[in-house]
Amino acid sequence: MNALFLNGGDAAGSLLMFIPIILIFVVMYFFMIRPQKKQEKEANRMRDELTVGDEITTIGGIIGKVVSIKDETLVLETTKDRTRIRILKTAVSRVDVKSEDAQD
Repeated sequence: MNALFLNGGDAAGSLLMFIPIILIFVVMYFFMIRPQKKQEKEANRMRDELTVGDEITTIGGIIGKVVSIKDETLVLETTKDRTRIRILKTAVSRVDVKSEDAQD
């Protein structure tokens, strides 16, 4: 029986060669690709739920309060001097204080 497997005449034997490769792809999916997609989905949801008055931190470390929101951009007020910066929504790293929490 081992002679058939070594000669490659057995279709099941050639299929057994691909099982480790398939298992590697399955493991990569569950440990790398799936969690990354979940993180991206949560980040997009957070950016879609931004409201005027939220205090946020950008990817570059700028902290400010959201003054206005358009389709893909928003305006931040960063200092007490009311310095305003227009940024892309994708540059938002996290929401520090939601607007309804800041009013309480």
